[in-house]
Amino acid sequence: MPEPTDHDIRERAHRLWEQAGKPEGREDEFWHAAEQELRNEDKSNPMRTPDTL
Repeated sequence: MPEPTDHDIRERAHRLWEQAGKPEGREDEFWHAAEQELRNEDKSNPMRTPDTL
């Protein structure tokens, strides 16, 4: 799977923000958390093919 898109990260960050009670001033924190979650999901995907053999 390619790198997560800004759209994917934005959607995930918004969900995380809502789950946290919509705190103000922590946009970067949620963006980075969402980006990391999406990257980790890709690494744990059993359908993912290794970049190198």
